[in-house]
Amino acid sequence: MAKLEFNLDQIDYQIIRIMQNNARTNNADIARELGMAPSAILERVKKLEQKEVILGYHARINPVALDQKMLSFMFIKAQDIIGVQKVGLLLAEIPEVLEVHDIAGDDGYLIKVRTNDSAGLVDLMRNTLSKIEGIISTRTTIVLETVKEENKLVIPNS
Repeated sequence: MAKLEFNLDQIDYQIIRIMQNNARTNNADIARELGMAPSAILERVKKLEQKEVILGYHARINPVALDQKMLSFMFIKAQDIIGVQKVGLLLAEIPEVLEVHDIAGDDGYLIKVRTNDSAGLVDLMRNTLSKIEGIISTRTTIVLETVKEENKLVIPNS
């Protein structure tokens, strides 16, 4: 895999820092904060999107509001050979699976799952995961309480 080079400057870092804190911040407000013209900010944001530095804009939803109170992490041992992600791609299609990570070690994948309760988790395991050919075994860790859950990256100062 080729290494991506983004060539970000100090202004790019400032823009993505502002947008990461609040993606709803408009270009005029960013321009005012950085002492630049709104058109220059618009152009930079478009370039950051084209370079895939900015991957998307999302609302963060409270999972409890959607009755998705149970958070679990599952280690999935799969028959996939190195470099083939057949099982991983099938896991990624499951709506309750929020993240799929191809990991080093005995297990092939680590997934993050949200369900309404333990019965929902059991249902997912029995009726969905068990039907994926290539899964050898699973180990599940149920989260009792979340201390920190964050998607913000550390943005360099320079």
